[in-house]
Amino acid sequence: MIVITIGELSIGKKPKCPAATQDLELNTKNRDAAIKADHIQYGPLNVDEPGDYWKDIAEHWDTTEEAAKKSLCGNCVAFDISPRMDECMPGKTSDEDGRLGYCWMHHFKCHSARSCRTWAKGGPIKDDDVSADWQERNKKSLEEGKKDRCYRIAKRKYDVFPSAYASGAIVKCRQGKIWKGIKE
Repeated sequence: MIVITIGELSIGKKPKCPAATQDLELNTKNRDAAIKADHIQYGPLNVDEPGDYWKDIAEHWDTTEEAAKKSLCGNCVAFDISPRMDECMPGKTSDEDGRLGYCWMHHFKCHSARSCRTWAKGGPIKDDDVSADWQERNKKSLEEGKKDRCYRIAKRKYDVFPSAYASGAIVKCRQGKIWKGIKE
């Protein structure tokens, strides 16, 4: 539990559920991005018919398929199955292949029988305090979906977006060199 001090007294407050646990569209967007990203490659899509997934990830990690198959979301350091996260999950959280948890690396509901290229030893997260700590440390990346003024202006001004020109303009804007008087 996180303790917040507000002037007069300390109040214990449970952190809110991550947005992706409550918003199917956001969860799907984040999960699909993790599937498509070359550096993540979340999968296999079907744990019963993995295709070449384990062969490919074993090759990427320079290990055997048997070793790769042991590096699952269910034992990843960022896989959260704490009691508080279970409360955030809608409906049933387990099936014959494993269980649903929350991935703090990629911000979506994740199945324990799957894996990705960013897997890291040390999980799962089972303690509410550890879960809350991960959430606090992820606050900035969770807020990245909120684009700043410079991003929104560049997106409006450039016909080709994203582009190198637009990215350069965003940097200059954030440095205060351009678009000072432009309103959103």
